[in-house]
Amino acid sequence: MGKEKKKSVTAKFHEKYFDNYSKRNMTIYLILRALVILTLIRQIFMGNFNNAFLCALTLILFVLPAMIEKKFNLALPDALQVIILLFIYSAEILGEINEFYILIPHWDTILHTLNGFLCAAVGFSTIDILNQKEFFHATMSPLFVTLVAFCFSMTIGVMWEFFEFGADQILRYDMQKDVIVDTISTVKLDPEGKNKAVIVNDIEKTIIQSKDKDGNIVETVIEGGYLDLGIADTMQDLIVNFIGAIVFSVLGFLYIKNRDAYKFAENFIPKMRKIKKV
Repeated sequence: MGKEKKKSVTAKFHEKYFDNYSKRNMTIYLILRALVILTLIRQIFMGNFNNAFLCALTLILFVLPAMIEKKFNLALPDALQVIILLFIYSAEILGEINEFYILIPHWDTILHTLNGFLCAAVGFSTIDILNQKEFFHATMSPLFVTLVAFCFSMTIGVMWEFFEFGADQILRYDMQKDVIVDTISTVKLDPEGKNKAVIVNDIEKTIIQSKDKDGNIVETVIEGGYLDLGIADTMQDLIVNFIGAIVFSVLGFLYIKNRDAYKFAENFIPKMRKIKKV
């Protein structure tokens, strides 16, 4: 009886919040959800509770767009629904737990570029919807709507980097992935203590001396150069977020100017659902 009741509650939840999902999109959602649940069980058995938490967070993120869609009476295009689901799975499960960020070159870059594109789409649709409302008296130009979409995307990108920095500083993670560089330029090495950058080229190794809990000196050798502590990764993330935001902003601008000619842009733009008159 307990299982039947649980299935009934799950079915009602999906019926309430996923009624706008096509059969194909619902199938994709259920497959990804099953994969995450299997990963969650595996991580619990392995004792990786941080990864188990990421799995639980992923399951919440999967349903969040559908709940927002229902709450604010929005209609997400089929293509956007699939992209959001795949983006969440790629970032949390493949990226973090399966270590694609380390194993696959430019995985992080691809996701941050896509994030810039998607966030610009969300910002654009928000302003575009308001711009078409009768009660919203300020008619905004296509250029202004485009600018707001771009700024919204960049703001989300910056806030995410704040989150990564905070996690690294407080929880001692490495979300801002460190990279090894063979050249540095810093005023810290200026012997006169002035604001003059000293350039060190062709760094072969870096030796770090630290103390263990017993006070003994421990040496850590970094072969191939100097360890850049996250700044290169952060700036690269913001740059590709900028590129993604620019791409959609231009597309959104053209769409407003001629909605028929650039109708394919509607695949990425949420809209208000039409209220059926009784």
